[in-house]
Parts: sequence; C-alpha cells; structure tokens
Amino acid sequence: MKKTILVVDDSLTLREVVQDLLSHAGFDVLQAEDAPAALALMDGRKLHLILCDLYMPGQNGLSLIQQVKQLPAYKFTPVIMLTTEHSEEFRLQAYQAGIKAWVTKPFSPHQLLTAVNKLISS
Repeated sequence: MKKTILVVDDSLTLREVVQDLLSHAGFDVLQAEDAPAALALMDGRKLHLILCDLYMPGQNGLSLIQQVKQLPAYKFTPVIMLTTEHSEEFRLQAYQAGIKAWVTKPFSPHQLLTAVNKLISS
C-alpha cells in the first residue's frame, strides 16, 4: 500500500515539483494551497506525513500545525516544515508546535526525500 503525503503550500509550482518528486519515489500525494484546504482534506483519511510551508496567505503554517495537532486522527502525523525561513525563533516555535523536521527552500531532492523517508519509515 502506498503511503500518503499531504503537501501544503501556496505555490502551485512548488507543490507540483514536490508531487513529482514524491510520486516518483512511490508515494501518493495530496495537495492543498492553504490551511483551510489542508484541513478539508483531514477528513479521517490516513495521512502518513504532512509537508507544510510556513508563509501562506491567511493562516500560516505554524498555526495550521497547532490546529492539526488538536485533531485526534492526526495528532501523531509527522510534519516537515518546508520554508524559506532561516530564523531560529521560528524553527523553535515550529518544533514546539510539533514538527519533526525543518527543510529550507531551495532544497535538494535528495535532502527532501531523506527527511521524508526517515519520518515515514520510523
């Protein structure tokens, strides 16, 4: 059975690049352009991992992750923050909110796949 990853980013181009990368690696990929769209996909279906941007219009990724961690079905779903942000302050806040990894854009395909495989296989 393929494992499902939700990619949440307001950039369609980035979502498509990540989807291509993850699909070729054998994963099913769902896309959401913002927090409300992501939450709408959290309808009880199994998500093995969430890749989330920090900066999005409306609700940011940090706020979304805090909300996700309140949902019983997704409380333990690992989250990778995928962002251009380099600030230690944001990184610390994100880890406190429950993320498991931080990948800065631009990223290498190898770097992203390594983080994904580490979290999904554990």
